[in-house]
Amino acid sequence: MKKTHLLTTALAAGLGVAAGAAMSQEIRFMCYSDGNECEVYDDLLTRFEAENDGVDVIVDVVPYQAILENLPVQLAAGTGPDLAKVTDLGGLNEFYLDLTPYVDTGYWDASFGETLNWYRNGDRQGYYGMHSQLTITGPFVNATLFEQAGVDMPGAGASWDDWATATRAVTEATDADFPMAMDRSGHRVAGPAVSYGAKYFDADGNGSFEGFDAFAEAFVGWNEDGTMARDVWASQGGSTYADAAQEFINGEVVFYYSGSWQVGRMDEQVGDFFDWQVVGSPCGPAGACSGMPGGAGVVGFEQTEHPEVVAALIDFLAQEEIYAEAAARTKNLPAHLGVASAGVEFQDASPAAQAALNGFAGALPDVSPIAFAYQGYAGNRAMFGITVERLSQAIVGELSVGDAMMRASSDLEAAMAEAD
Repeated sequence: MKKTHLLTTALAAGLGVAAGAAMSQEIRFMCYSDGNECEVYDDLLTRFEAENDGVDVIVDVVPYQAILENLPVQLAAGTGPDLAKVTDLGGLNEFYLDLTPYVDTGYWDASFGETLNWYRNGDRQGYYGMHSQLTITGPFVNATLFEQAGVDMPGAGASWDDWATATRAVTEATDADFPMAMDRSGHRVAGPAVSYGAKYFDADGNGSFEGFDAFAEAFVGWNEDGTMARDVWASQGGSTYADAAQEFINGEVVFYYSGSWQVGRMDEQVGDFFDWQVVGSPCGPAGACSGMPGGAGVVGFEQTEHPEVVAALIDFLAQEEIYAEAAARTKNLPAHLGVASAGVEFQDASPAAQAALNGFAGALPDVSPIAFAYQGYAGNRAMFGITVERLSQAIVGELSVGDAMMRASSDLEAAMAEAD
């Protein structure tokens, strides 16, 4: 998908962008979609059309892997886009355009609150990104399979072991292939790991894998005994991302741990095939029942030749009316505090999708402060990759769990030394 959009004279004037100066400006927006986000942004940005047809915003839709792997390389080489939708919020901070001179910072503080800190790094305390979709990790459950199996679904406060036991019983009684599956992602395992006692930070606030071993033992064990769909993690190399959404959609998985960004996909693709629902993250032995917050945001880059126009576009998407419409149409949880407090009527969402989104929103109070801090940590991208690679090696038998965690700690020390 690629489309040209225009910046209106009124908006340009309001942000100090002279209409004449805008006549030859082309802005490239690198965008990936979990559902229909890029399509919705493409449509919303048509409202920039009209009088300033020299300002062209090209929405370049790319796979998510391109955002993870290609974008950082392009930015380091000085060949990146003008703005992008990203998930490595703090890790790419060195490349961000500071929006402070171009936006009403009072409005941004009131609207985006703590999520603004996720885009900051150390002493850089500017305004760097608009959190466009707030997410939280959690499980999707095939309720029809539970009903067919005659197994009671675990209730609030149930542990990971409770869910493992219940889903194994469902699989044995039905045609399902796997009791559970989890995305191959360091972000996805983070909430469960916190619930098992992972600290993620040492006493000085530096990244750490202290306390991660308990979850690693449990997770590797579930992959070994068939509780988890092993191929999700074992069939990939390095830190490559993989999900199990299609397996869940096909009715092959009873319990799928992913996150709120998948609701639109489930709503569209599961249809009437089976009844599905969202439940809160299971609890771990450390006493927490935490998911992992996150999501994506729209950021501009310092290398742009048109900082005022880039800031104008991001600020446009941040305005409450536009933001609310985007949230409703994309079926994403809003990070905009005004939109969230007013409530969102998600467009064309089935009762199951409405319930799922409300369920994810209701799980936010259970998110551990460690998980919130980890999401904003600039070194989390390296830590995500390390956990995926080393857990996978333990799952396929290349390393014991103990050796995998020792290697993970060594990897982290090396990554931190390189960052310094």
